[in-house]
Amino acid sequence: MTNTGSNSVGSSSTGTSNNFPDKLSSSVNGNSPDDPTGMIEDTDLEELREYFKKNNRVKEYGGHSHKIHTLDWNADGRRLASGSFDKTVCIFQMDRDKLSKEVTFKGHTDSVDQLCWHAKNPDLLATASGDKTVRIWDARSQKTTEVFSTKGENINITWSPDGNYIAVGNKEDLITFIDIRAGKIRQEVPFKFEVNEITFNPNSNLFLTTNGQGCVLVYTFPEMKLVHQVQAHPANCICIEFHPSGKYFAVGSADAVVSLWDASELACIRTFTNLDWPVRAISFNHDGSLLASASEDLTIDISHVETGEKVCDFPVENPTFTISFHPTRNILAFACDDKDKYDRERDSGTLKLFGLPSD
Repeated sequence: MTNTGSNSVGSSSTGTSNNFPDKLSSSVNGNSPDDPTGMIEDTDLEELREYFKKNNRVKEYGGHSHKIHTLDWNADGRRLASGSFDKTVCIFQMDRDKLSKEVTFKGHTDSVDQLCWHAKNPDLLATASGDKTVRIWDARSQKTTEVFSTKGENINITWSPDGNYIAVGNKEDLITFIDIRAGKIRQEVPFKFEVNEITFNPNSNLFLTTNGQGCVLVYTFPEMKLVHQVQAHPANCICIEFHPSGKYFAVGSADAVVSLWDASELACIRTFTNLDWPVRAISFNHDGSLLASASEDLTIDISHVETGEKVCDFPVENPTFTISFHPTRNILAFACDDKDKYDRERDSGTLKLFGLPSD
């Protein structure tokens, strides 16, 4: 696939209403007088490049018997969760620069396709599975606390930042909203187009989807009224993630471009064009100075958010479909479509960390 370049992104924007009722953004940390852009911390580009020259070691950890589909750090960075085609969820504990497997959760009867932690409670984890259920796990008690049955094979999930709702999407493009406080499904919303990734804004009062027509759609929540539609890319929009400040969000597309958007103006302010294949996963680091992106390219790119310049990249042996930056450190967890070293027909089921000290 050929890179389309930056001028093809965000070429048009349409809205269902001229009076946008609410801003997508909500500053998490606020702006200081020295930080008018809201990028939180404009870490020097050369300083970051030097950092990764000294911290570029990759370490591999086993845990699953088949391919890992999803991984995510909890709120305090002490645990990393992974979900796999083998129907299990593994919880790893982080101690300094080492991971150790704490527990394997079993209960799903089909592939675990996506998972997410509660934004504030570091013990609560939600998983979406092809077995038509959503499970809530307590990492401290190591038990399932809730099981919700849904109408289809689930492939994506997101937890609202206020912790009150979980949204889960299935293969038939039906989004189910679970009210965590009430312990029940609140509503089901069918879509007539391909829904890829879903997320809430930082205030939890808007809901965003990316779709197969290259659009980002914004709905009020919980009313689910469409208030804005942005033609973000000329090709399928695959993934979306908010910047830690809440003032920006990034979109990864099948055109091999990652775009950065001002969440208040819904305007594209920067693009990242270092990959050649559809962008499958993106992740901001803890202070918002870095954006990692991954694809079928045999490298993972880490770019400087403020300038759009490449900070570093590192090689991988196979396509990468899930990545996650640690919430307080410049360590990136990722999982590739790796095969067993001794049996190329078998998935390896390993996850890896990049950014460890090179010594």
